[in-house]
Amino acid sequence: MEPVVPPELLALAESWKDLHRWERKQLGLSLRRLGLTFSEIQTLIAVPKSTLSNWCREVTMTNAQIEAIRDRTGPHTQRGIPRDTQRKRHIEIASIRRDAYKSGYTYLNDARWVGGVVLYWAEGSKTRNMLDLANSDPAALRYFIRWVRRYLDEKADFKLGLHLHAGNDESAAKRYWSTELGMEAAPFGKTFIKPAGTGHRKNPLPHGVCRVRTRKASNYWHQVMVWIDVVAEAHASLDRPPW
Repeated sequence: MEPVVPPELLALAESWKDLHRWERKQLGLSLRRLGLTFSEIQTLIAVPKSTLSNWCREVTMTNAQIEAIRDRTGPHTQRGIPRDTQRKRHIEIASIRRDAYKSGYTYLNDARWVGGVVLYWAEGSKTRNMLDLANSDPAALRYFIRWVRRYLDEKADFKLGLHLHAGNDESAAKRYWSTELGMEAAPFGKTFIKPAGTGHRKNPLPHGVCRVRTRKASNYWHQVMVWIDVVAEAHASLDRPPW
């Protein structure tokens, strides 16, 4: 028997075209968590199966839900039943996240650690498996570099990238950031130069914005995302101030 979809989810599905991207993703996740197959979800919302698969890759179905899918699709078919093709990696990530949660609570009284987590929470990239931070302030980027090497990997390697406006001197900007960050040997990726006439600043930053990207950062990304959750949880647990 196909799972019953709550009226509120059906209402969201009917207003699919008006939903923001994050709302669409949350709706897809909610439908998957009910135990619907991708094909069943596609009868409710117009989303490619590849997109659904990407959204729901960390959703774990219960044994009861898997058995229900078998009952609906036939005992000799795997259609709709999630296949974990990266089981070993998923187990590894789960272990990394558990350890990060534990270590996060041991660091909560470390002001430098909290400062780095909050800096990344506010300014860092949230793209999966990428640990990088962009800023126009060299001090913020130096803090990030030191933080990564202190709390994640003392031998962490970095790559730099620039976001400039038309008219900026790219060579001078590279020399500036290499010197300011103490990373004369770090390579630069392709520079993005914003053309004139596209929201151009009246007073463009003379050296642009620099992005510091941590290499081989997949595991680090998972750690930092959990640490952000730890800081958020700790903050939420504090008593509300009297004012």
